[in-house]
Amino acid sequence: MNDVLNTPEVIRYTVLLVDDEVAILNSLKRLLRSQPYDVLLAENGQQALELLDKRPVDLVISDARMPTMDGATLLAEIHRRHPDTLRILLTGYTDMTMLAKAINEGRIYRYISKPWDDDELLLTLKQALSHQHSEKERVRLEQLTREQKDALVQLNLTLEKRVEARTGELQQTADMLDLAYEELKRSYVVSTEVFSLLINQRLPKGKQTNKTLIELVRACCSANLVEAYLAHDLTMAAALYNVGKLSWSDSMLSAPSDMLHSHDRDKYRSYPGTSESLLMSLEPMQDAARLIRHHQEHWDGGGFPDRLKGTAIPVGSRLLKLAVDFVELQCGLVLERSMNRDEVIMYLRKYGGRLYDPDMVEPFIQVCASYLTDITLADPSVQGLGTRDLKNGMVLARNLNADNGMLLLNAGKVMTTPLVDKLIAFEAMEGARYTVFVRTPEPAPA
Repeated sequence: MNDVLNTPEVIRYTVLLVDDEVAILNSLKRLLRSQPYDVLLAENGQQALELLDKRPVDLVISDARMPTMDGATLLAEIHRRHPDTLRILLTGYTDMTMLAKAINEGRIYRYISKPWDDDELLLTLKQALSHQHSEKERVRLEQLTREQKDALVQLNLTLEKRVEARTGELQQTADMLDLAYEELKRSYVVSTEVFSLLINQRLPKGKQTNKTLIELVRACCSANLVEAYLAHDLTMAAALYNVGKLSWSDSMLSAPSDMLHSHDRDKYRSYPGTSESLLMSLEPMQDAARLIRHHQEHWDGGGFPDRLKGTAIPVGSRLLKLAVDFVELQCGLVLERSMNRDEVIMYLRKYGGRLYDPDMVEPFIQVCASYLTDITLADPSVQGLGTRDLKNGMVLARNLNADNGMLLLNAGKVMTTPLVDKLIAFEAMEGARYTVFVRTPEPAPA
C-alpha cells in the first residue's frame, strides 16, 4: 500500500505529428502508443497551426518536405506563435538551406533523419520533454520565488510598522511603569522617614539621630561615595537602622552602648538582626534591611552580628557605620562622654582600618566638612592635641570650652608656654582632659 502511495505521478505530454504521408503518421503513432503521450495528427502545416491554436502542445515533430508549407516554415511559425512548444524536424534528405532555416528561424530542438531509429527517436523525445519540463519548473519556481519575495517584503514592511507601533505602546507602558515604580520608591522613602520620626519620640531630644543621619547619608550619596543605585536603599536604611531598638526600655535607649551591662549588651548586639527581621517581610525594604544588618560590622572582623571582615561587608553598610557613629558619638550614645564634631573626626581617623573602611574615612570626612560648616579637622592643617603636646606659636583653631561650658580660650589665640602651663594646671584642678584644636604655623621662608 505504501509503495502505491509513494509512486510518483506520471506526467503526460501532448505530441503533435505533422506529415503529408498518412502511412508515416500511423507508423509514428504506433511507435508512441506505449509512451505517456497524447498524440495528435496533422497532414499539413495549416491543419497543425489550427490544432495548436485550440489546445496546448508540448512537442511538434514535422516532416521537412510538405506541399504548400514546408516543415522549416511551419516550425518557424510555431516558434513565433507558441515559443514554449518544442520543435523537431524530420527529414529524409540533407537540404542545408532548409535545415539552416529550421535551426535559425524555427529554433528546432533537433532534427531526425529518415528512416529513423525507433530507440533513438524515443530517447530524443524523452530527453526533449524532460528538458522542457525542467525548464518550465525552473521558470515556475523563479516566479514563485519572486512572488514569495515580494510577499515577504510586504510582510516585513507590515511587520515593521506593527512592531514599531507595538514598541511605541510598550515603551509608553514601560515609561508609565517606571514612573509608577519611582513614585512607589519615593513613597516608601517618605514612609520610612515618617516612621523614623516615631522612633525618635522614644528618645530624649538631644539623642534623636534619625533626621540628621538621613541628611548626612543623602549628602554622602550626592558626593558619590557609593554607587548611585545604592542611594535609595541607603536612605531607607538610615531612616530605620534602629527600628530594632523599639522594644528596649527608655533607660537602655538613652544609655551609651559602651556602658551597658552584660545582659543589655547582648540585647544591644542583636538589634541590627532584629531590625532586619522586622523589615524583611516588606519586599522593597529587603536590600535596605541587609545594609542595616551589617552596619555594625567592623573592618577588622570584630563587629556584629556576623563578624564580617573587610570587603565582605556590603559597601553601603560600611558607609552607614561611619554615619551612625559620627552622629551617635556626638549624642552620647556610644561613649559615656558626648564628643564634639572635631573629636569625632579624630576618632574616625584613629579607628580607620579597625572599625571603618580605611579608604572611605577621608572622603566621608570631606563630605561632613561640606555638610557641617563648623568642623575644623576637615582642614588637614588642623590637629587635635592634648594640653601637654601644645607648642609655642600654635594657633587655636576653634573655641576651647571647659566641661561646664565656660569659654576658656577664643579661636585664633596663639599658644605660649605660660598659657600652656595654665591649661595643664586647670586640667589638674578640674580632673579633666581637654583636646585642643590648633593649627601649626607655617615655617618662615628661608
